[in-house]
Amino acid sequence: MKKWLQKRLKNEKGLTLVELLAVIVILGIIAAIAVPSIGNIVTNSKVNALKADGQSVLAAASLYFIENNTEATVTQATLISEGFLEDAGGFATTGATSATVAKGKNGAGNMISGTAVNGTDTKVKFLNATNANITDADVKTGNGTIVEITR
Repeated sequence: MKKWLQKRLKNEKGLTLVELLAVIVILGIIAAIAVPSIGNIVTNSKVNALKADGQSVLAAASLYFIENNTEATVTQATLISEGFLEDAGGFATTGATSATVAKGKNGAGNMISGTAVNGTDTKVKFLNATNANITDADVKTGNGTIVEITR
């Protein structure tokens, strides 16, 4: 009888309820760890896109100041209308403010001021920020992310 029972149990294939529950618990733990990390990646990407928009406006303003060396400031609307910038990027969305660039003096870089918005929860505020300030800005994200880049 014992040999017959052992032989019969050896042929059983499948998972027990406990094994199935263990797998579900492990998947739940992995999901609890992964979901917040993915959310931060998305927010960081939005912030980096807005920083890139600011750098694009600064690059366009540099070209503008080369051709119009008597000007001290330029708005984003002027850069677009005169063909130095293709579109407003994050500065054109609801809740954003138009970018203004001031010409740098004595070798200092040009400085951008304005607010760029990506979605409903991600804003980057530029206040007299140079290209170096934008590149070096520490991005700390979370709900209602607002990154202020100031010189």
